[in-house]
Amino acid sequence: MSETNNPFPNTEFRGYKFSKSDMAGANFNGVDLTGSTFWAVLKNAQFKDCNLESCVFDDVNLAGSTYENINLSNAKFNNMNMSGAVLSSLDLSNAQINDANLQGMKINGVLVTDLFELYEKKAEI
Repeated sequence: MSETNNPFPNTEFRGYKFSKSDMAGANFNGVDLTGSTFWAVLKNAQFKDCNLESCVFDDVNLAGSTYENINLSNAKFNNMNMSGAVLSSLDLSNAQINDANLQGMKINGVLVTDLFELYEKKAEI
């Protein structure tokens, strides 16, 4: 979606509920979505210079989406598809990941499954 076709240029959607929405390929560049709730298809969506603080993403497909210069502090994610996501320059302090399929996931080039395997072997010693 090009900038000229962006339906959300410099707009605020604070506390908005995106329910049962198909927003595949949507361009949320420059949008303030603080406290919004997403129950939607956001495959290949673009989030750049966005405030997603305290947002809730529940049963959302974010596969292939891109994120640049966004605030996700206090956001909550449940039942997500983030396959193929690339995350960089992150502050993950106090973040929690529970019940996740980590197959093929890498942190700084190292497979997470390998890290867990080494951790478990060390715990056995």
